[in-house]
Amino acid sequence: MKKHYRTENNCLNCGNTFEGHFCNNCGQENLELKEDFGHLMVHAVGDYFHFDEKFFHTLKPLLFEPGKLTVDYMAGKRTQYLHPIRMYIFISLVYFILLFNNNSKENRVEQKHATTEHVVDSVNRAINDYHGLTPAQKKALQQKTSGFNINKKIRANDKNTASIGSFGSIVFDDDSTATYEQYLQKQQKLPVNKRDGFIDRYLNKKYYEWKARGQTPNEAILEGFKHNFPKMMFLLLPLFAWFLKVTFRKNHKYYVEHLIYSFHLHCFVFLFLIFIMLIKMLLPDSWLSVRGLLDLFSFVTIIWYVYRSLRIIYQRSRFRTITKIISISIAYWASFMVCIVFVFILSAMLA
Repeated sequence: MKKHYRTENNCLNCGNTFEGHFCNNCGQENLELKEDFGHLMVHAVGDYFHFDEKFFHTLKPLLFEPGKLTVDYMAGKRTQYLHPIRMYIFISLVYFILLFNNNSKENRVEQKHATTEHVVDSVNRAINDYHGLTPAQKKALQQKTSGFNINKKIRANDKNTASIGSFGSIVFDDDSTATYEQYLQKQQKLPVNKRDGFIDRYLNKKYYEWKARGQTPNEAILEGFKHNFPKMMFLLLPLFAWFLKVTFRKNHKYYVEHLIYSFHLHCFVFLFLIFIMLIKMLLPDSWLSVRGLLDLFSFVTIIWYVYRSLRIIYQRSRFRTITKIISISIAYWASFMVCIVFVFILSAMLA
């Protein structure tokens, strides 16, 4: 939408006199005060999400010219591009929202399929034995396999099973009506050598807190993990930049140059995966082969992008670039797995 600029050249913000569309003292744009609703909304969205010409100037080299965005940015050509950190925050926010929502949908579909298969197996076994049952047993079987009722019963049983029992190798108190205070009283009645240790007591305390919120251990920890995982990825960016600095130390680049590339690379990966997830959302669930091809295409594209961008930025030979990609990948994924375990434990403690 075309912008309407004032004909006067005095800044309404600071009073400075200037030429052009922006004040050279405070930077305010010299726009008309009386805007219609359409202009007002476009400017609001554009300012908040930075969906202006900078976004589109940044999008083209980010997606289709690996390494160019980082080279231009470090050469001082920054006015036309979005700031790397600002761009990363916005793209990663969209990516993680889609990622977690998509995973929740897939889990519900898998659970539905598993429940359906369980019902079908039960019904098939009942049909095989049907002729050998007494009339009373046949009547009871018909009541139990009356469609919705049996599904409802199975879901209720699954929910009760998930609400008590264990998480991993930790066994929680199996009294579904008890409180944490009653659990402590029960522990006091046991011999000292049979009481739960500090970790078990702490986990059971968390379990009763989760139960009071209507959550199972899996649900509570997963919810905490979803909140902490994006923070972990943000903290991994400086670590990835340090790996680059050590690996390409002979290039004598400053750490901030590696950090800028780290932000740009992760922005590309997240943005590319957003497009892939949106395509998958449009596909039927039965198109498993197409989904598999999309996953393979994503993996190959990201590997090629990393290789090409490293070649452009660090100017190494093909062989040296490939060997350094392997070493960086090993270090990065090892750190990633360690961080995943740490975030999982932290989510369990703070959930």
